[in-house]
Amino acid sequence: MSISFIDTHSHYQDKAFDGDRYELLERIHRENGVRSVIVIGYDIPSSETAVEMAERLDFVFAAVGVHPEECNDIPENWLDEVRRLAAHEKVCAIGEIGLDYHYEGYDKKRQEIVFRRQLELAKELKKPVSVHVRDASEDSLRILSDYGQTDGVMHCFAGSAETAEQVLKLGMHISFTGVLTFKNAKKALKALERVPLDRLLTETDCPYMAPEPFRGQRCDSSMIIKMLEKIAEVKGISVEDAAKATSENAVRLFGLA
Repeated sequence: MSISFIDTHSHYQDKAFDGDRYELLERIHRENGVRSVIVIGYDIPSSETAVEMAERLDFVFAAVGVHPEECNDIPENWLDEVRRLAAHEKVCAIGEIGLDYHYEGYDKKRQEIVFRRQLELAKELKKPVSVHVRDASEDSLRILSDYGQTDGVMHCFAGSAETAEQVLKLGMHISFTGVLTFKNAKKALKALERVPLDRLLTETDCPYMAPEPFRGQRCDSSMIIKMLEKIAEVKGISVEDAAKATSENAVRLFGLA
């Protein structure tokens, strides 16, 4: 049985792919089971590029939005620009959006304003959201709860099993990166145990977060097979069944063709 899978969160517009971007994507789609890829924006220019990539390749889709770390460097009409880009037929989500309190000097109030406005836009456009959370779980869950947000995914999940349960209670999906394969992945694996198979997605966050045995290398979507192997191990199912379930979840959530 051939295995195909979906990368629900990638950054192929990153300079790490400047030398072979489209050649790589076409090869892994053709040879390595990569069924579909969602390229995620994090500001206006990267969202524009994500849309351009989706226009060029049939199996590539785009998400558009402003990342919390970018919210102080956006134009005054940023929300109009996100709305304009989101109207494209291959834009399947608003993202990545959220809160990030990791680095000193973050503007908590500004991040919340930008996050809330994009949640409102997603509701208006009836699109799911791809949510980034780093050291800000409590505030993120509060804000998502305020909007009754159910259509979306908490991407690159790094929280506890208890936090995972709170995300699931909101009705959202959870996605893990290559961190599942790391030797110190006990926390992630405990969270994975709590996530039912019908709420689980796969992603790379490439070019970052490459799984073992590729850790430290440039990540790409073909490496999701390593995450699927770990999911299968934890859930006690076959890799084929893990790939089938997570792909069906992605198609259903994002409306992928």
